[in-house]
Amino acid sequence: MQQDQSTFATLNAVNCNEHTEKKGNLTYLSWAWAWQIVKTYFPDAIYTIYESPDGWNYFTDGKTCWVKVGVTIQGLEHIEHLPVMDAKNQSILLSNIRSTDINKAIQRALTKACARHGLGLYIYAGEDLPDVPSQQQIASPQPVRQLPSPRPQQALPATSQPSWRQNRNQYFAGK
Repeated sequence: MQQDQSTFATLNAVNCNEHTEKKGNLTYLSWAWAWQIVKTYFPDAIYTIYESPDGWNYFTDGKTCWVKVGVTIQGLEHIEHLPVMDAKNQSILLSNIRSTDINKAIQRALTKACARHGLGLYIYAGEDLPDVPSQQQIASPQPVRQLPSPRPQQALPATSQPSWRQNRNQYFAGK
């Protein structure tokens, strides 16, 4: 079943800023808050924690591991694979994994799967970008309403160009 466009629009319109917290240079949305909002708008939504063929709630390559969580809303499932990471967002060696590490990864994957449906998606904008020097900051992606014809854009001088995070925060604050 194809997702109704209003599902994404409904969840994408929710401002999650009051429910986030900073850890290092990353912003996190509480899994409990994310799931509460999804269930408020879509009471029939479900999530699935996938198990390996051995029955574990994680998958491994023998060195590290990851979890797989899916969120289904109105018949469309979005799946998130997430490595089990330490506080520095580095993969934890399989021999050092604890059950609490798996649980945290499952909750983060649940939140990110909700984001794939629209809830707080803007929080993750740019997290997959490589670290770049401040002179090369990348602007936040803006919602596309209509595909414009390709044309060169004039860049702002490096000293006055806002960071992608500043652009994102101003956009979602309505400025």
